[in-house]
Amino acid sequence: MLSPTTFSPLNSRSDRSGCYACATMQALKARVRNGRLVLDEPTNLPEGSEVELMPADDMDDEERAELNRSLDESMAQVEAGDVVDGREFLASLRAAAAR
Repeated sequence: MLSPTTFSPLNSRSDRSGCYACATMQALKARVRNGRLVLDEPTNLPEGSEVELMPADDMDDEERAELNRSLDESMAQVEAGDVVDGREFLASLRAAAAR
């Protein structure tokens, strides 16, 4: 089973296999059947993974489309290696705040 200690969002940009966000950013669609959530498609999440679900009823079609465009853009940036190491980013914020 994968855990946040296995995948860290602070990994270097050259190591995509350890990107927690990359491993967990999979949109899942489910329907309620007999009071249970049933996924519409198979998932590649490891057996025993815990997933937090929230109803998406509060977004209209336009808001949902904008969210999906933003997520697609973000994943394309990750796949292209256009990311910043988390530790480096935090260090630059701390340095800027200290000035």
